[in-house]
Amino acid sequence: MYGFQYYTPTRVIFGKGAESRTAELIRAFGGSKVLIHYGGGSVVRSGLLKRVTDSLEAAGISYVTLGGAVPNPRLGLVYEGIGLCRKEGVDFLLAVGGGSAIDSAKAIGYGVANEGDVWDFYDYKRKAAGCLPLGVILTIAATGSEMSDSSVITKEEGLVKRGYSSDYGRSKFAIMNPELTMTLPDYQTACGCTDIMMHTMERYFTNGGNMEITDALAEGLLRTVMTNAEILVRDPQNYDARAEVMWAGSLSHNGLTGCGNDGGDWMTHKLEHELGGLYDVAHGAGLAAIWGSWARYVYQHCLPRFLRFAVNVMGVEPEGTDEEIALKGIEALEDFFRRIHMPTNLRELGVNATEEDLVTMAHKCAVGVGGAMGSARLLREEDMLAIFRASR
Repeated sequence: MYGFQYYTPTRVIFGKGAESRTAELIRAFGGSKVLIHYGGGSVVRSGLLKRVTDSLEAAGISYVTLGGAVPNPRLGLVYEGIGLCRKEGVDFLLAVGGGSAIDSAKAIGYGVANEGDVWDFYDYKRKAAGCLPLGVILTIAATGSEMSDSSVITKEEGLVKRGYSSDYGRSKFAIMNPELTMTLPDYQTACGCTDIMMHTMERYFTNGGNMEITDALAEGLLRTVMTNAEILVRDPQNYDARAEVMWAGSLSHNGLTGCGNDGGDWMTHKLEHELGGLYDVAHGAGLAAIWGSWARYVYQHCLPRFLRFAVNVMGVEPEGTDEEIALKGIEALEDFFRRIHMPTNLRELGVNATEEDLVTMAHKCAVGVGGAMGSARLLREEDMLAIFRASR
């Protein structure tokens, strides 16, 4: 195992009606003029946005609103939010929605708190020295952005999708009411469950140290999400299943499941970022579509981890060679993806990628990771291209 630092400053308010404490929490963290940032019409149609604004008005807290956050959130809207915050004297951000609204709000917070172009942080040219304080009302269990240090933004010019991580961007509070996720389409629910699992698996498949307690937590989280994802296919209104998945989403990406290792692999995410940037696909679905090809490309270089995953997570009987057992584990996870109606290749994702597109994505991915990256197996541009080709 490796030494580690673990930092999770976010206050979590979890359960039915938790959003009723929004104004109280904003006040507790010093907010007096709030930008409420959200996505599409669901927050409006459900009445959640009005409940939030009513509560702020009752508490005497001023606010402005900015909607329009979309999957693979856009840099252009971030710039708009930065300008609005500066014009209105905003001192606190409230993201209402899922990872897109939260990530976009974090980027706005970086832009307000720092001089220069906020894209510099996502382009790895410099580091943020602060962020406007942020709170979250979560409506989609998926990215874990409500407790993580990371955000991902897409720059429209060149369709470049990049992530940035900083403890400054961690939210002050996260309000999590599982009932707020019950209006999600089944596809978004399944995408969210996939993303949650991937955040844990990226940390799990590593050649750089491990801890038994961390492994046990990761494996338990994965089994829990799989069990409840299948329940939600049959019964989308099941509160307990929604609650299990929502809390798993936070735990999967607040650093807990990576304590004691080298930080994880993350190449499935980096590969998917290029899919999302070029084709604007749902993040969870893109991860499911690329994972099997990545796994088959790297598993022999990380065989003990894939063997353990197959037996402890996927329930594969430990019969046959280690390689045979590992491959059965990969196949079992792909079978699970199919049961929750997730794709397992680009064709099923609805992407008809040309060879030119694959070459472009591999090159952009290599540039984005500085040439090579990966813990299960170090991948370079030619490896990335081979994985994209295998995923068609």
